[in-house]
Amino acid sequence: AGKSRPFVTYKVAITLDGRVVVPGRRWVSGEESRRLVHELRAESDAVAVGMGTVRADHPRLDARDVDSVRQPRRLAFGRGPLPDGSELELRPGALEEELSALAAEDVQSLLLEGGPTLAGAFFAAGLVDKLLLFVAPVLGGDGPRFLERLPAPVTVRGLEARPVGKDVLLRAYVHEP
Repeated sequence: AGKSRPFVTYKVAITLDGRVVVPGRRWVSGEESRRLVHELRAESDAVAVGMGTVRADHPRLDARDVDSVRQPRRLAFGRGPLPDGSELELRPGALEEELSALAAEDVQSLLLEGGPTLAGAFFAAGLVDKLLLFVAPVLGGDGPRFLERLPAPVTVRGLEARPVGKDVLLRAYVHEP
């Protein structure tokens, strides 16, 4: 049976102290983790970020260097406008409404790659099903954490850890699949 919204996986690369940037480094996570992210994108119907990430990083969100039959739809949640040259699709409405609309367009899986603001909004609304944390062996020391304040604690289930290169991938479910 079709759900009223896509299955949402929140993916983020973080430092050991929970930050999403490492001063002076382009990437938080290692090459193996980044390759795995491209595979995740290729397996997803859509990939999304928020406008903060769009403005800061101008992400392409495509699946590169993997055997991908198709590219995911690439979305930006939030108020526009999108920067010139962006190939992302703007979704300016309320998250629940936009997810319902995407489900109606046969988007069954959404990979959320947004920053702390968008992630916090998705968590606060109870819209995250699965969590993928790529934890890098570094203390960032400064910079934004991967999640803004939550209205209440969120318990995850089925927490698993596995090495990916020098990183550790933590996987857990917020809502059972």
